[in-house]
Parts: sequence; C-alpha cells; structure tokens
Amino acid sequence: MAAPITYPANASTPLLELTRPKPDLWVIELKNGQDNRLATDFVNKSIKPALDEVERQWRAQWGEAQKTKKKELGNGALIIVGRKDQDKFFSNGLDFENAIKDPNFFPDTFNPMLTRILTFPIPTIAAINGHCFAGGLMMSLACDYRIMTDGTKRNTWLCMNEVHFGAPWPLSFAALLRGKVGDHRLQRKIALEGHRFTPQEALKDGILDALVDGKTADILAAAEKLAAKFSPNAAAGVWGLIKHDLYRDSIKEMGKRPQIPNAISHDASARAKL
Repeated sequence: MAAPITYPANASTPLLELTRPKPDLWVIELKNGQDNRLATDFVNKSIKPALDEVERQWRAQWGEAQKTKKKELGNGALIIVGRKDQDKFFSNGLDFENAIKDPNFFPDTFNPMLTRILTFPIPTIAAINGHCFAGGLMMSLACDYRIMTDGTKRNTWLCMNEVHFGAPWPLSFAALLRGKVGDHRLQRKIALEGHRFTPQEALKDGILDALVDGKTADILAAAEKLAAKFSPNAAAGVWGLIKHDLYRDSIKEMGKRPQIPNAISHDASARAKL
C-alpha cells in the first residue's frame, strides 16, 4: 500500500488524504473540519489536485496494461468518503457566505469539480457516512454510485435546502439533477420542496444505491466491495468516454457562465416589468 498523500501540499493541517489501499482502488477522505464545507481553497487546493493524482496514477497503470497485455492492470475505482474519525457528516455543503461573494466560485471552482467527478475515467463511489446537504449532495450525485449509512446508529439526512433560505440554484445544480434524476416529481421534491430524505427514502427514490447498517468503517467496506465489482469496467478505457456522451447535456450546461440572480434583484426586475 502506497503512503498517503495529503492536501494542500505541505499544509500543517491537511484538508484531504488520498490513499491507495489496493492497486486498483483509491480513497479520497475529506477532512475540512468536522462537516467538510466545500470552500474555494478546499476544492481548488485539495479535491481537484487529488482527483488529478488519482487519474495520473491510474493512467500510468492503464498504459502499462496496454504494453503488457495484462488487462487487469487497467482496473480502477475511486471512493470519496467524509472524514473517517466521525459518523456525522459526509459534507454539509458549500461555505455559502463566502461562495456568493465570489462571482467566479461556481464557473471556475465548483462547477469544474462537479464535471470532473461526473466524467471521471474510473468508477466513482460516494461513501456517505453522515449528513449530505446541498453542495455535498451535488458532489455525491456527480459520483457513479452512492452508499450511505442507514441511520440506525445516528439520524442522518440528505437534503437540498436552498429553497428554505433563499439561495437560487446555479445552472450546474439543475443540470446535474436533470442528468441523474429523471422523474420530474422527484426533481420537484428535491429542488422545490427541499425535502429532507432519510436514507430509506433516498434508497426507495433511487438517489442511493445501497444502505449499510454500521458506521464509517462498515460503509467503506461496502464501498470497497462495490468498487471491486465494477473496477474491471475501467480496463477498456472507455468508462469516462461513455459518461461524456451519457451526460452531454448536463456537461454543456455546467460549462456556461450565467449571472446568478438573487431573490431581491429578481424581485426588482419583475416589478419593473409589471
């Protein structure tokens, strides 16, 4: 097993740890405080470079597979998990107050991260070991699979709660939701009702792929089993290429740079037209 890599580079308090417990498995552990708020530096200096490193290592191995004709060398899967020393949060969403102050946060920071995960060249699994809110839920939706605690050890929810505190959705949120959730009634439930899903509800509605009776270690173990099942699908080198086509419309929308109005400016504009 390779030594862990921590991010940001040379930071005294790492925000992320990348491990490779098996030749065909990588694990990104999110460690930004207890609740993993998706702040600018966390995304740009930790999550994005960690994703780059995973792909760099996998592609080196895949290239070796082409030379040696050992197809299994091209296997690969990535697990993203909340910090392992707790069972309360996967991610509590964006650092919202600072995100809305930066007009470039979504087009230059958050949207590219979502697109990167959405089109990643090997299977991605969100090991949701606690609450998964707003931007955190979007990050998990960008993954190919989602496994979550069943909430028996601790109450746990998934929720897009922007409608309750007056935050408009960036195009990337709606585009990703449309790409991953086909039922308009479920889209409405997530986006307009801000429903707080229990793990059981989320599994029934197809947001999750599996539930685990246990804590973080148990969720990781289940995620590793799923990774072992599907990591061979990366060996042909087309996993990411197929996703680029599968989610083409979402990717196109996520790459746009629109102005995101707030409720007050939208109200002023609407009044002017009446």
